[in-house]
Amino acid sequence: MWREAILGVLGGLLLVYVVMLLMLWLYARKHPETITMKDALRLLPDLLRLVRRLAADKSLPAGVRARLFALLIYLILPIDLVPDFLPVIGYADDAIVVAWILRSVIRRAGVAPVRRHWPGTPEGLRVILTLAGIDGR
Repeated sequence: MWREAILGVLGGLLLVYVVMLLMLWLYARKHPETITMKDALRLLPDLLRLVRRLAADKSLPAGVRARLFALLIYLILPIDLVPDFLPVIGYADDAIVVAWILRSVIRRAGVAPVRRHWPGTPEGLRVILTLAGIDGR
């Protein structure tokens, strides 16, 4: 009985995850100008520095910092839900997790800490805010 419930929950989570990946793929096909893989790779070092700086900022709530530490651990671990060697979709799970955590952090802590700690260009910050579902203007 418990095994069936656990399998049902895991199956439901997997279905939601697949739907999210499909939506990301459809959005990327509809809006190729949003961000290219080349641009995303350029933003990665700045994004990692941003997450590290935000996680170390003692003025942010502990829950926000815990989410950021969990994100860093997730990105560092070699195990992913979708293996990275799969073309396009392999990095989609990382993008979804980063966007979800950043959106959560920005909703809780505001945009000001993200702007304050952003180490990259203003254009890069706009892309990161857009990825997080925030108007980057």
